Amino acid sequence: MSSAPRYLGPKVHRASVPSPTPVAEAMRAHEGLSQLGARLEASRRRLRIIAPALPGPLAASVQPGPLDEDGWSLLAANAAVAAKLRHLLPRLEALLAQAGLPGRIRVKLVQK
Repeated sequence: MSSAPRYLGPKVHRASVPSPTPVAEAMRAHEGLSQLGARLEASRRRLRIIAPALPGPLAASVQPGPLDEDGWSLLAANAAVAAKLRHLLPRLEALLAQAGLPGRIRVKLVQK
């Protein structure tokens, strides 16, 4: 009898765990996630285009929001920032139109 000595205990087989897939690779592989990634990048691009028109500290209080068929949303940190953005909307929309990205901009408050 060639069995393992008792002090080693029974042999336990563990299931192998596949290595995790990087997020970027998963997004490219899935059509829906790929489209989401493209919309996120398009939203960030729009913010980069309008950023020079935002007064100093205002830029830090604005985030890119959802981009859809109806337009693009800017997310404001508070009501004062939202009010200032609404005053700037004609200029911001003109900047996007000059960059070949015409469309309506919506201003929304960030929910905390």
